[in-house]
Amino acid sequence: MAAVAALRVTGGRLGLGAPARRAFWGGRSRKEEKEVEEDKIIHQEKSEPSLICPPPRSRNYSPPEDIQTCLESRVKEIFGPALPGNWQQTPLKENRLKFRLLAQLAAEFGHAVPNSQLHLMRSAEDVLNFYSTPVKDVSKFDELCAADLPSNLKITWKK
Repeated sequence: MAAVAALRVTGGRLGLGAPARRAFWGGRSRKEEKEVEEDKIIHQEKSEPSLICPPPRSRNYSPPEDIQTCLESRVKEIFGPALPGNWQQTPLKENRLKFRLLAQLAAEFGHAVPNSQLHLMRSAEDVLNFYSTPVKDVSKFDELCAADLPSNLKITWKK
């Protein structure tokens, strides 16, 4: 009889209350479950070793002394008998041959023509000019630090 009265008071439902329902259905609310999952993810991220950034790749390039003879032999090897009288005037119109030449030179010298300059390589002379130019891997600020500056000008790096 008391149970029937309790059902009437709660509107026909079994009045257990929130804590009792949580215990009955698994013990945690959805919000608490999400917080626990997030804590697990954060803990996993902290326990994994962090990746260390590798040192920057050096782009220094100093041309070899025999660059002209080396390039001449490569051009003659790849283009064969179709060379004009002056090998430096050899046009690089055929993309397949241009690729073979530039790929071999990049592998041999360890210095590749950047994509942004490929369209400028129209003849063997352009390739010779590119590979004859030395490249320094320092910024303008590093050059200024190493330069002989006036006494009233100093550059210091914060570390």
